Amino acid sequence: MKVDPSAVVQPGASTPEGRAETIEHGGDLAAARLRFPAAPEPWIDLSTGINPHAYPLPAIDADLWERLPQASDEQAVLQAAAQRYGCKANNIVAAPGSQALIQVLPRLFEPSDVVVLGPTYGEHAAAWERCGHRVVERRASSDIGEARVAVVVNPNNPTGRVIAANELRALAAVLAQRRGLLVVDEAFADFAEPGVSVAAQLPPATVVLRSFGKAYGIAGARLGFAVADPTLCARLSGELGPWAVSGPALAIGSAALADERWLAAMRVRLAEDRRRLDTLLQACGLVVEGGTHLFCLARHAQARAIADKLGRSGIHVRRFAAEPKWLRFGLPGAEAEWERLADATTAE
Repeated sequence: MKVDPSAVVQPGASTPEGRAETIEHGGDLAAARLRFPAAPEPWIDLSTGINPHAYPLPAIDADLWERLPQASDEQAVLQAAAQRYGCKANNIVAAPGSQALIQVLPRLFEPSDVVVLGPTYGEHAAAWERCGHRVVERRASSDIGEARVAVVVNPNNPTGRVIAANELRALAAVLAQRRGLLVVDEAFADFAEPGVSVAAQLPPATVVLRSFGKAYGIAGARLGFAVADPTLCARLSGELGPWAVSGPALAIGSAALADERWLAAMRVRLAEDRRRLDTLLQACGLVVEGGTHLFCLARHAQARAIADKLGRSGIHVRRFAAEPKWLRFGLPGAEAEWERLADATTAE
């Protein structure tokens, strides 16, 4: 049975001449429909880690669609983000999604040795390789050898592994002595336990990447942030160019990031959803390996067959070629989606 290529980097993986292989991701319902043309509609997409309970969109002034973003629009979202992440406004830059920052960062540095802590989101290794860096995967932050750059996704995608802040600070200190860089991707940190994020007390030689769309369920807005020292922020901003983020996205981000009550209530709701999902998956024989508030990583000897079974029921989950026993499940949203998932997992 053909399985989708995985976005998880394999240990020591690299490609000839720094060219990264094509990486496929969750969210490709078009491909799922081609694979299972008889599946019922509408499809339920559980292949991503996007909050199914989206932040209620604020009213958007018509002129935001008609004019270029203004400096005041960007400053408003930077102030809201700085308040949200606990940093200063001159230590943060906005981008059209954290993926854009992942791709831009390697261009700012001369080719060097890069360690990615894995298994993890594959775009990090691919981006550094495309720019001529030598990339290997390691499993522990103490095993970076002589690398000048280290990349840590924290909490990790897809395993949910969390590395303590003091361990990251120790790693940053080592890299600072080498005039290197620690990249901490906190795309799934919004609902993590207090103290996981290092954005508020930024270690030296460190850049923190934050995603907006996952936690707020508005991935289409394409908004993300880098928290770094002002010099690196200026270089990132220059590489991104003017008007990097649309006016509507800036307005949506400003409103959502300032809404602490919504975030607190959502943290409770998502924790309940995760417990419900874990119970459902365990009841049908899957072993919960880890995850975050927004997704669950499960293991089963027949994972591929389970994914196909769900696909025939119009439910798309994330599978991994490098780890054929793994499946990643996002959270269902409406009650009808929960019922369809329960029916599909228990059907003969």
